[in-house]
Amino acid sequence: MATPKTRPPKDTATSLHQRILQEIEQNILSGKWVPGYRIPSENDLAIEYQCSRMTVNKVLTQLARANMVERKRKAGTVVLRSQSRSAVLVIQDIGAEVAALDLPYRYEMLALKKRRSLRADMKLLDLEKAETILDVQVLHYAGTRPFCLESRLINLETVPGAAVESFQDQSPGSWLRSHVPWTSAEHRIRVGLVEPELTGLLKVPDGTPGLIIERSTWLQGRSVTAVRLLYPGEGHELVARFSPGQTDSSGDTADEVL
Repeated sequence: MATPKTRPPKDTATSLHQRILQEIEQNILSGKWVPGYRIPSENDLAIEYQCSRMTVNKVLTQLARANMVERKRKAGTVVLRSQSRSAVLVIQDIGAEVAALDLPYRYEMLALKKRRSLRADMKLLDLEKAETILDVQVLHYAGTRPFCLESRLINLETVPGAAVESFQDQSPGSWLRSHVPWTSAEHRIRVGLVEPELTGLLKVPDGTPGLIIERSTWLQGRSVTAVRLLYPGEGHELVARFSPGQTDSSGDTADEVL
């Protein structure tokens, strides 16, 4: 029988639900619980997390709908083999990009606000209803010059842990890479002029072209984050590396995008 865990003070039913869901998802996505692994029973999980069986039942039902587990009457709940396609792009860390240029890296937090999503946010995050989000803006530096302006929305319903982060030790993008798995992403790349209200921040003249990367990521169909990265001026490039015969789990040729 599982050992009871100490419940955090003032833990709400919603946050406890998310905590159980995230821990089980992490066990599955990390490979700790392999396909065919029998998940502890509802009773054992309820004791472990000091919650009701109803809360556990809702978590397991949600995982079953996401095709991560299969619930069998009398046989319990087992981990399914992943049906999702492997990601075809590599999400590069901005700090690593700067390091590759052999320049010192630092970042400055410009804004960090927890709020309710607006209609425009819901479209960016692919939300059906308004949810609590974290609105973040970060300016990344390469040496003494601004390198990239990051404007990011984080869905706190999917990533509740981000609500208590100050991002003083890790930038939001780096923190998400190391703490939150993702199963699908959408990547848009275009060129446009740096907006007049941002030229002073990025220390570039009016009319300067910019490389714009817009990315959204999901975890089993639930939005994680939507980010807009603005790289000012010339000197930025995208590099794609292809390996002959390299395929993803669906059999399609995969590529990497920096």
